[in-house]
Amino acid sequence: MSGGACDDTLVIQLGLPAMRDLTAPYHAHIYYEAGSRATAERLHDNLAAMRAGNAVSGLLFVGELRDRSVGPHPKPQFEIHFVASALPRLVSVLGNAGLTVLVHPVTDDDLADHTTLAEWIGEPLPLDESVLDPPGRNQGIARFGKSDV
Repeated sequence: MSGGACDDTLVIQLGLPAMRDLTAPYHAHIYYEAGSRATAERLHDNLAAMRAGNAVSGLLFVGELRDRSVGPHPKPQFEIHFVASALPRLVSVLGNAGLTVLVHPVTDDDLADHTTLAEWIGEPLPLDESVLDPPGRNQGIARFGKSDV
């Protein structure tokens, strides 16, 4: 479900494949513009506090706000890393923020992760697929839970 508000259908769609493995890795990319940066900062701070206080078990990493495009991402964004067990809670928090969010699993297929396996909260954005790793390789696996670069 893309383009609409967050609801239980989105959680089910995002959760079905990986929920068999509650430790399956996920990323979410939270996009913002100059006019919505304050909203992104508040969400970032809330997520960082949730992680620090272990309020959401499975939220492992909250990255820096990047005020420029990075990798395939066409706008400023920050990313979070989490495991599948945190998916329902985080999708709810992210969906209520009013920002565009890309949520995807982290598998050995970076292109599929960002396209066919991904779900959008809000209006989907065009990604630069040319910079994504080919199937069988994903640099995101090595940095999962540790770094956003």
